[in-house]
Amino acid sequence: MKVSKMRRIYLREATFMLILAMLSLRIVSHRHIFAWATRSPHRICRFAADEVRWVSWAVETAAARGLIAAAGLPRALAACAMLRRRGIPCRLHLGVARNGENLAAHAWVEVEHEKVVGGMEADRFTPIAEFGSTTS
Repeated sequence: MKVSKMRRIYLREATFMLILAMLSLRIVSHRHIFAWATRSPHRICRFAADEVRWVSWAVETAAARGLIAAAGLPRALAACAMLRRRGIPCRLHLGVARNGENLAAHAWVEVEHEKVVGGMEADRFTPIAEFGSTTS
């Protein structure tokens, strides 16, 4: 398959997943969302390094576009959904950090201890919760 076609396919899926994640955060209770994020994939695909890079690229690219402009948690949920569809176990991390007198929150996704989505800012945040599977 051509690279340009792969890009379009992944960007379409990432855009759909981002919209779905943003809607579900408004409609569905957080308890159900994080229960879903805790489940492991139905099947495990051990040789999917290219898939992880494609998912990471697609989610970050689709979220950076002006039409969606998704925050950290919708990005992380969209990436988890895309990775789970491909049988790749991942962990969703939530963290907080002081921002002057305020608290700032952030979410990121890891696959085998490597930050896939939201990892650039994750170093300054203290992890407070993890959801997902570490089985690989």
